Amino acid sequence: MSIDQLVRVLRARWLTLALSIAVCVALVAGATQFMEKKYSATATVVVDIKSADPVSGAVVMPPATANYLATQVGVINSNRVMRRVIEFLALDKDPAHIAAWQRSTGGHGDIKEWLCGFLLSRLSVRASHDGNLIDITAIWTDPAMASKVANAVARAYITTNLELKVEPAKEYANWFGERTTTSRDALEKAQIRLSEYQRSSGIVESDAKLDVENARLAELSTQLVALQGITADSASRQRQTSGNVDTLPEVMANPMVGTLKTELARMEAKREELAGRVGSAHPDMQRADSEIAALRERIAAESKRVATAIGTNNRINQERESVLRSALEAQKRRVLAITKQRDEIGFLQADVANAQRAYDLVTQRLAQTSLESQSQTANVMVVTPAVTPLRPVSPRPALNILVALMLGLLVGIAIVLVSERLDKRVRSESDLRDALLIPMLGGVSAA
Repeated sequence: MSIDQLVRVLRARWLTLALSIAVCVALVAGATQFMEKKYSATATVVVDIKSADPVSGAVVMPPATANYLATQVGVINSNRVMRRVIEFLALDKDPAHIAAWQRSTGGHGDIKEWLCGFLLSRLSVRASHDGNLIDITAIWTDPAMASKVANAVARAYITTNLELKVEPAKEYANWFGERTTTSRDALEKAQIRLSEYQRSSGIVESDAKLDVENARLAELSTQLVALQGITADSASRQRQTSGNVDTLPEVMANPMVGTLKTELARMEAKREELAGRVGSAHPDMQRADSEIAALRERIAAESKRVATAIGTNNRINQERESVLRSALEAQKRRVLAITKQRDEIGFLQADVANAQRAYDLVTQRLAQTSLESQSQTANVMVVTPAVTPLRPVSPRPALNILVALMLGLLVGIAIVLVSERLDKRVRSESDLRDALLIPMLGGVSAA
């Protein structure tokens, strides 16, 4: 069928087409009058993704806005938020909702769980594509209730958002509280071990005491080196006493020996003088010889005494060297012992320092998480609260009538085409030619 034929058919059966449109419009208009009116209220919240932490002041790198807002939309549509809305509005105590729950479930199950599904079916949550806004729309038969539900959902979402931030902080605060007790006990034990070791070793300030003992060790070492030189010198002089002692410096410097030698020289000079005058048998010569022999004996005895004193002095030096060497070894052992004690104290002090650092760190984190657990600031704010709508969003009479017109037109065209096929008539030359299948020679006009 061509367009021209269709137009001719519609013109011929316009009454059927008009009746179909009228019937559809009447039905839709009647149904619209009986449809329940629904009102829509929207509350808009803004999510601050880049806000700094109010406790630490640190700015956390924000996540992808789309992903973050999608997560927040999921939070709003969660049963946790819906249960809080039910609590805010006391829907589980409302007789109308209780009756609806009983009709729907026969009184079985949890009414709050049923109300969560009921609320979610009446909510529409959309996040903006180019911002941080989230629209929370509630659709209700009561306009005032629609605005109450939208605002209650926004309020419940803000409260839940804060709880989701605070609850982990509370758990961390409890955990750090336990760790604080453990760290404090570890610090106290480390300090007790250090104090007991210092008390048992008698070391309070190990570095100062070690410096004193090192100074003593250096002094003893210096004294030993000096005494070794003295002992070597006295040993050398003692070895010289086995030969001619008259050449020893100590003997030559001895005043008694010097006096006796002077007296000996005087007596020898006197004897020489007597020898020129008298003979050897003369009493004066014999007395002079006797005195000279006595002087020589005294010089020999004094020289021997000096040599003996040199040996005694050498033995004393050797004994002093032995005693000083023993003292030096004892001081070395003492310094090594103090060094070992200092190292042990160093280890204990390091344990105390590590325990102190751990305790300070845990205490700091405990204070921070405690503050975070008490935070009352959320990163979500209501930008536009929902207001009571004045006009319903459903039904829409004009839209329904327009749809009815289009539907009636389509139904009418379908009825006309079916009727035309059942009762086909000749309305044009082409219809006649198609019906008779013979050529047309001419036509007679209506005039």
